[in-house]
Amino acid sequence: MPAEFIKIYPQNPDERRIRQVVDCLRGGGLVIYPTDTIYGLGCDIYNSRAVEKIARIKGIKPQKNDFSFICYDLSHISDYARVGNTAFKMMKRVLPGPYTFILEATSNVPKLLNTNKKTVGIRVPDNLIPRLIVRDLGNPIVTTSIKDDDEVIEYSTDPELIYEKFQHQVDIVVDGGYGGNIPSTIVKADAEEFEVIREGLGDISIFS
Repeated sequence: MPAEFIKIYPQNPDERRIRQVVDCLRGGGLVIYPTDTIYGLGCDIYNSRAVEKIARIKGIKPQKNDFSFICYDLSHISDYARVGNTAFKMMKRVLPGPYTFILEATSNVPKLLNTNKKTVGIRVPDNLIPRLIVRDLGNPIVTTSIKDDDEVIEYSTDPELIYEKFQHQVDIVVDGGYGGNIPSTIVKADAEEFEVIREGLGDISIFS
């Protein structure tokens, strides 16, 4: 059965449609949704079978995953990551925004993702759709980017084309309008220092 294709407007998201996505995630479903950068693929962090499905779609072993968590805000970040004062101040300054912060994971994360990774990526995107989804879900979602097979276009931006490609692999595709094609800037926050791992949409000059 093909995925549902749901239109949600990022400026004024329909709460009923947000709840529909949340119900799908609670049932172990996979959802594709817009962010402030590129479209993402995600599931409930507490559903290990759903995490394994995403790993299969990405063609990687679950233990080797580089998934990040989308959070509504930073209020529960200590449940999943250890954050120093300097890193926390910086995150409060730039989030919500187009950054992924790589932080030391708490012991919760390897159990959740069946991985031996010692770090976790944290995202608070400047897009109400994924933020309201995780707010209503009550916990973060695992997120990974949707890549295109095209050699020129690395990331798909048209939600209808994304639906065509993934309709038999996921349960819901959210149409939140055209996405971007530049991913988030990835920053490793280690102790009191920052290291830019990948320059993306987020300004890197603030870390120098």
